[in-house]
Amino acid sequence: MAGHSKWANIQHRKGRQDEKRGRVWTRVIREIMVAARQGGGDLNANPRLRLAVDKAKAANMPADTIKRNIDKATGNLEGVNYEEIRYEGYGIGGAAIIVDTMTDNKVRTVAEVRHVFSKYGGNMGTEGSVAFQFKHVGQLILAPGASEDKVMEVALEAGADDVVVGEDGSIEVLTAPAQFESVKNALEAAGLPPEMAEVTMRPENTIEVTGEDAQRMQKLLDALEDLDDVQDVFHNAEIAE
Repeated sequence: MAGHSKWANIQHRKGRQDEKRGRVWTRVIREIMVAARQGGGDLNANPRLRLAVDKAKAANMPADTIKRNIDKATGNLEGVNYEEIRYEGYGIGGAAIIVDTMTDNKVRTVAEVRHVFSKYGGNMGTEGSVAFQFKHVGQLILAPGASEDKVMEVALEAGADDVVVGEDGSIEVLTAPAQFESVKNALEAAGLPPEMAEVTMRPENTIEVTGEDAQRMQKLLDALEDLDDVQDVFHNAEIAE
């Protein structure tokens, strides 16, 4: 259960997301609408919607804004229909990249994603070209200093699949997507709140990218994340600071 430290990369990514906090509402609203349209507006019966609403609350979104967008998605109010589309490709040094989008115009979206890959030194791939290198999981990261034994006991009892201890003492808890909520709730109830908790596409293996290649890779990732229709960008690059 030992593993490579992910703490620096997690903190780096979290910091970059915080810098773009103004974009969070737009992305969370789309996630709420798609989740509600697919699984209904009842939070108790729709885990994906519950997770989206939790993200909205964490971003200080008002309750009436959340409700209004759920109502739009479930047909109680007129709204826009968003379609989920995943794109795959390669970054600098052959690093694998997955780009998840929500769009009301897929012709526009694919053109924008392809343009960014081309402009910043990457290559757009075909469907399935890199997705096999990732696993859809719940991922919870605890900061260095948390009790390894306690985390392991609580997490595994709550249904986690694995607990990975980083070289610097950070702890990564991995779950099946369906068990994510129960494991997160159990950790919080035990006084072990994660620094980051999300259902994500986790790379099975990583590629180290350094020097100028690291800078180029970061520019490519930033440009993809800046696209209006992009919800998430996943990659397997370990980017050196």
